[in-house]
Amino acid sequence: MTEQTLVSFEASGLSTYLGDKNATALEKAFGYTTVGELLWHFPRRYVEVGELTPIAELPFDEHVTVVAQVVNVSQRQMHSRRGFIYEVTVSDELSSGGQELKMTFFNGYQARTDLTVGTIAMFSGKVGWYQDHLQLSQPDYAVLDEASQADPRPIPIYPASAKMPNKRIRDLIGLLLPHVTEENLPEFLPSDLLGSNHYPQRFQAYLQRHAPREVKHAYVARQRFAYEEAFVLQLTLAERSRQLGAQHAVARPRQSGKLADKFEAQLPFTLTEDQLQVGDQLASDLSQPHPMHRLLQGEVGSGKTIVALRAILQVIDGGGQAALLAPTEVLAAQHFASITKMLGGLADPGLFGEGEGAGVALLTGSAKTAQRRQALLGIASGEIGLIIGTHALLSDQVQFAELGLVVVDEQHRFGVEQRDALRAKSGDAVPHTLVMTATPIPRTVAMTVFGDLDTSTIKRLPAGRAPIQTHIVPMQLTSFRERLFSKITEEVSQGHQVYVVCPRITDTAAEQGVLLSTYEESSGQTMSVEAMMELLAGMPSFANVRVEALHSQLDSEDKQDVMDSFAGGNIDVLVSTTVIEVGVDVHNATLMVIMDAERFGISQLHQLRGRVGRGGLQGTCLMTTWLDADHPSVGRLKTIESTMDGFELAEADLAERREGNILGAQQSGSRSALKELSIIKDRKLIEQARANVEALMNVSEWQNKYPELLKMAGSWVDESSQEFLNKN
Repeated sequence: MTEQTLVSFEASGLSTYLGDKNATALEKAFGYTTVGELLWHFPRRYVEVGELTPIAELPFDEHVTVVAQVVNVSQRQMHSRRGFIYEVTVSDELSSGGQELKMTFFNGYQARTDLTVGTIAMFSGKVGWYQDHLQLSQPDYAVLDEASQADPRPIPIYPASAKMPNKRIRDLIGLLLPHVTEENLPEFLPSDLLGSNHYPQRFQAYLQRHAPREVKHAYVARQRFAYEEAFVLQLTLAERSRQLGAQHAVARPRQSGKLADKFEAQLPFTLTEDQLQVGDQLASDLSQPHPMHRLLQGEVGSGKTIVALRAILQVIDGGGQAALLAPTEVLAAQHFASITKMLGGLADPGLFGEGEGAGVALLTGSAKTAQRRQALLGIASGEIGLIIGTHALLSDQVQFAELGLVVVDEQHRFGVEQRDALRAKSGDAVPHTLVMTATPIPRTVAMTVFGDLDTSTIKRLPAGRAPIQTHIVPMQLTSFRERLFSKITEEVSQGHQVYVVCPRITDTAAEQGVLLSTYEESSGQTMSVEAMMELLAGMPSFANVRVEALHSQLDSEDKQDVMDSFAGGNIDVLVSTTVIEVGVDVHNATLMVIMDAERFGISQLHQLRGRVGRGGLQGTCLMTTWLDADHPSVGRLKTIESTMDGFELAEADLAERREGNILGAQQSGSRSALKELSIIKDRKLIEQARANVEALMNVSEWQNKYPELLKMAGSWVDESSQEFLNKN
């Protein structure tokens, strides 16, 4: 059977098999328009007869399943809003005691049709209490005919909505299942992989997932589809990597006695073993005639910038230019300041001029006209070897003499179009690409999302950096509140600086105008930058403390002025939002206070914590919360408190977030959102799929042997996900 058959069935409009009315209802409920999308609407669980609970033994507030016969029905209008309530009284089919139970359905049009007196059905829902008796409100149900009563199969329970209840979903999918045949859904995975894993054929897996004879069959089908997703995704990434490797780049081998060597000779410290090892990897990549595509990840303060700078100088020594793309003007300015300081005299222009310097320039959207003109001329002439900037680098006005390396900081903050626009400025040869991130990436995420990039990791911090002391501050206790603010003034009195991070900029409309004269008045409110500034202004102990605010609503020039003042030691306490999460590097900052810390994610808290203790001084992070110690959200704070290992925290963050749509923006009904594959639960399966793909890529002319597999990999992800996978 050809690939055309596979496309024609799964890509068919739902109206072809379900009619226009049902197709329209499914599109309104879930956004589905094709057969394939509906087939991938898999059950979230199954109800088995073995799970049944007699009505007389129903536990309150728990999820139960009962088989019962309808003995009475009634309908009444709702008082508070339009619509009606359909009430069904059922009698237990498992017990001869005649126990009864009431069910309520709000606007239960479908239930009114299905559940008439004498009907036997399986009901599933949470046991509630209403008017002195137990009831199930809006339960899932499945009508049992004589055949299903004699041979009851597991009942699939689907993700449903008020207008598209489970019963209707089961009926509509039931109309599709007779068309689920090997002819309509041919297999595209290699047969040896199916056989070694004991996976069913594709059409069989669909049948077992939607209408299993036993739940274990549905589980096997689920594994098959999860493996299918992992395999096709890994194949897509591998094919992308192969195509990238076939492109041409200018080789920039290491040259002795030039800028890179001079830079290392003037370093006042010794590079760590990790920095040297990663540096060797980059040097080797840059020496090849095909483009480097490497991800460099490392803890905050691990020295990624120095490693990247060594690679940049190697490219400049080889006659090329480098562009460092930062997500914000604050971060771009920080990079410019730190890199020019590290280079010293080597930062002076001179790539094609008389001098021997690298030539470093900063270009941002807020750059003044004269500064911008000078930078543009230097880039075009080749006098500037390293240009650091934001999206302003993507402007048509920016023309490079010979762009040899693109360094992208905090990769996830840029769109593919932006990176491609920068690459397009390099002419015929493709520039080398280095992606940096300070957010540790769990191994399975790196394999699944960054599978087409080689990965380097710096795990060890440079010598002399003490671990940051981290503590939770329970704000319900007066003594802890008082100690928090006295700790801030103590650090300032010792000549140090402090960050105070708040979850939001301003108060809500209801809270505006309410002056917080004491911190107790803020209990239950989320602290804002605005409220914190008011609070500190009213505290006598802060009368001589220089406090300023920083947030995204300030214009670019004001933000830069505040950051320059803080970096220059002219501000003692910076009250900020998470705008300082990435890249702000002030060595004199020793204390990070995070207000309402439960409002932030694990990785975000770890990034914020890394802003202090960067200059050899002991760093402290205080995370405040009004929540009780046993609140689930406080567990996240305890995780941060217990470890400085960013990779361990990344795993915890991933488990907490349940990974979401790792391929990019969620689109309703899109196959790009992984349906079955979980990068938390399916780690071994992902590793297995990756190994299988690597073996396949070594098979001679595998594309000719498995043409349908290659086509499926090309069509598996939608356009937005293809762009997301296009990392360079």
